[in-house]
Amino acid sequence: MHYSSPANLAIVACPGGEAFADQVIVHLKNQYRHIFGKAVEEMSRRFNMEPNEVMRRINFINEITTSGMNPRSRDMKLHAPDFKVPTRFTMFPNGEVKAEILKSIRGKNIFIVQDVENHYPLKFNDCTLTKTLSVNDHLMMIYVTVDAVKQAGARSTTLVIPTYPYARQHRRKGREGVTSSRVGRIFESLGVDCLITLDIHSREIGNAFCRMRLENLHASYQIIQKLSQLVPPGSEDFVVAAPDTGSIDRNKFYATALKKPLALIYKERDYSKITKDAADNNIAEIKLLGNVKDKTVFMADDMLGTGGTMLKAMKFLKEQGAVKVLCAVSLPLFTGDAVKFFDEAYRMGLFHRIIGTNAVYHEELLKREWYASVDVTKLFAQIISRIHQGLSISSILDNRKVIVKSLTGKS
Repeated sequence: MHYSSPANLAIVACPGGEAFADQVIVHLKNQYRHIFGKAVEEMSRRFNMEPNEVMRRINFINEITTSGMNPRSRDMKLHAPDFKVPTRFTMFPNGEVKAEILKSIRGKNIFIVQDVENHYPLKFNDCTLTKTLSVNDHLMMIYVTVDAVKQAGARSTTLVIPTYPYARQHRRKGREGVTSSRVGRIFESLGVDCLITLDIHSREIGNAFCRMRLENLHASYQIIQKLSQLVPPGSEDFVVAAPDTGSIDRNKFYATALKKPLALIYKERDYSKITKDAADNNIAEIKLLGNVKDKTVFMADDMLGTGGTMLKAMKFLKEQGAVKVLCAVSLPLFTGDAVKFFDEAYRMGLFHRIIGTNAVYHEELLKREWYASVDVTKLFAQIISRIHQGLSISSILDNRKVIVKSLTGKS
């Protein structure tokens, strides 16, 4: 992020994504201050000038290249841009919603943040109305916000949606729609240039887009950092297990990074039965490929909904002689009564910890002893900053080198 370029970067937070956006903005401001400080230091050395004089000239340039005077800059200190665009969201009695941009964003690169899995009460109509929204409600909020941003003259529009909606409807088995790709095409039709998400359920979803770019982030580095705090993954009695065949690649990544053996839990499902909750799922039989006896077992998955698959896997591993079971999920949805079922499983000693990210807003989970949260907002802030500057993001998307350095203690 160049010291003067943040003037054209702006964040619009939908009601569901406001908590996530606020944390991303904190990291953006810290990045701005760091880069600004480095720039002042380098220019002071290169041109043999006092740092205060360099800062005064940078502030002068920023004042004449951005719209609106900032009286705070007269004290010759750095004041990071606000980034967040004031926006009013209105919900009408018939359920219709409206987004109003309350500040000029013409010519800016806009990043719209939304958490479609935020099912806590949210404020509308200048905080006079409180509503709990469904995924479909959040989607409609995205549509009206994108439209408002485009109408307001934004230079580019990027969606920041940690949990991609309808991602599990990515494959057609019969007379049904492939809704995950349809959602993306609606975003395209609205003029969205790029979409940033976390651990999308299937990489095939991005193949359905014609113009919109999909940047799929991974929380593996943050998860391994937290895992290292909970258990010593370098011990010989540590095994990585894939909870189902669909998560083999993900867990193979962890097994390779940690240099540990990989086991596989194979499930046979009865697809004539619809999963309702963790206690009533469609898993008919479970088998194990590998050895977990007297081992600490780590499992990773992209999302946890009702939790039925993970609970059955944890119980099965304990029956096979596992000493300690830990799980990691990038998208901890915990829908329905999932939290209650995991409370009971923890009391029964079926698992040690669940590692989840803050990509999904939760209040109840953070109160649980068995839940360990990791922050991915800094990761999103780095991607937003690099996309805004037109810089490469490949080193962040492929984080294997960073993980190896972290595990080996190399700087």
